[in-house]
Amino acid sequence: MSLTATRSFADIRRALLARTEVALVDVREEDPYAKGHPLFAVNVPLSKLELEVFDRIPRRDTAITVYDDGEGLAELAVHRLEALGYSDVRLLENGLQGWRDAGGELFIDVNVPSKAFGELVEHERDTPSLPAEEVRALLDQNADVVILDARRFDEYQTMSIPSGISVPGAELVLRARELAPDPKTRIIVNCAGRTRSLIGTQSLINAGLPNPIAALRNGTIGWLLAGQTLEHGQARRFAEVDEATRAQAATAAREVADRAGVQRTTLAQWQQWQADATRTTYLFDVRTPEEFALSHLPTARSTPGGQLVQETDHFASVRGARIVLVDDDGVRANMSASWLAQMGWDVSVIDDAQHSDFTASGEWRPNDPEVSNFETISAQTLQQWQAEGSVAVLDFTTSANYVKQHIPGAWWALRSQLQDVLYNVPDAERYVLTCGTSRLARFAVAEVEALTGQPVFLLEGGTASWKAANLPLEGGDERLAAARTDRYRRPYEGTEAPPEAMQAYLDWEFGLVAQLGRDGTHGFKVI
Repeated sequence: MSLTATRSFADIRRALLARTEVALVDVREEDPYAKGHPLFAVNVPLSKLELEVFDRIPRRDTAITVYDDGEGLAELAVHRLEALGYSDVRLLENGLQGWRDAGGELFIDVNVPSKAFGELVEHERDTPSLPAEEVRALLDQNADVVILDARRFDEYQTMSIPSGISVPGAELVLRARELAPDPKTRIIVNCAGRTRSLIGTQSLINAGLPNPIAALRNGTIGWLLAGQTLEHGQARRFAEVDEATRAQAATAAREVADRAGVQRTTLAQWQQWQADATRTTYLFDVRTPEEFALSHLPTARSTPGGQLVQETDHFASVRGARIVLVDDDGVRANMSASWLAQMGWDVSVIDDAQHSDFTASGEWRPNDPEVSNFETISAQTLQQWQAEGSVAVLDFTTSANYVKQHIPGAWWALRSQLQDVLYNVPDAERYVLTCGTSRLARFAVAEVEALTGQPVFLLEGGTASWKAANLPLEGGDERLAAARTDRYRRPYEGTEAPPEAMQAYLDWEFGLVAQLGRDGTHGFKVI
């Protein structure tokens, strides 16, 4: 029996209703997490806990409650979190089964708070939408219509509606007036499913655009279920806007933010909050990743606003924390904040940030714990050892990356199932660990040593260094030493999902408003 302290279903529910900080962490892999979890549970798999937790739960004395569904992962997670300096870590009483037994509602899929909120917005505001067949007819008639794709650019490139233009969610209010300058032009907003198209459509309506505006009902899923064809590899993107458009959009966005209850703050106030050890505060830069890379506030995280609203549980994993947003135009931060405020977040926008304050540059870099107990080898050394035999290569990258390409002879390994992995891998005199860059693999060195009793080495620079040395790579799903549970297969991603899976996903989304009502902890309020 575990001696680790616990928190009960009632404790978590009480904290959620009181809006105090809650970090309810499911440490299973993403696929089992997606098959059932509490509304505000966040997924930080044990296999990559060290890589993610510092940024997702930044305050070390946050009240963290971890659980699994009887797999034995939660106890390990408690010990690892305590070793990382977290001082208030407990188990969920009786795990996920305890939540079920107490009558707690369970939700499937990922990013559920945002998806459920999107459904509530449509329910409350009757957000307009058009079926795929009607949109196809408009295109066939060369009607005065513009289609704006609110997803990330890489998702848009994978598949898109014919003639669609990539305008990720937070960019819509800033860019739409120039993409559809004639108020008679019909604007249709799409995503892969429902949430981002509904939020994007309602954003334009809330901001007072005069055009007829509608979501593409059920997104690319609806398009495919209607028997229509998607485009692939497109690169149509928004252009820059002039100052008059920017000013008009900023005025509209501020008005929406004020109606939603967004708070105002300054850089000086943000610095005080950052120093406050009693409250978790996130700072998100909601502009495009390209703008962030050019210049940004030190300590800000690049989190494009549309994705922040879509994946709030991933970026702000402490429910009840304070969120601070920043941009350089007064549009994207205010529009993103307007949605977060409606989702029950304490959210503020920095009003006095100047370009001169954006003194950092480059891509956002996550915070990792220091690890030093390993010996590295080069790609050339590994190639030589493979030629000599009796070396096993364990690749801890994502299973999707592994299947795409990996070092010949390598085994795909899941760190949370290391004992099973090593049972499936033939015994070797020495082991070499890798992943994309070896950032994750380095945490497994000591564990593999302890389980095998053999020398274990880290491939310096990971599989990227092997590739940079122009050494051969192979693809395929051979030598999977664990089940591919690290990634839930989303019915709205890619082009391979069967129609019945896509329809089942839509049917699930339609039921989310009722689930929110049964759960009763969401705190959402639609303006």
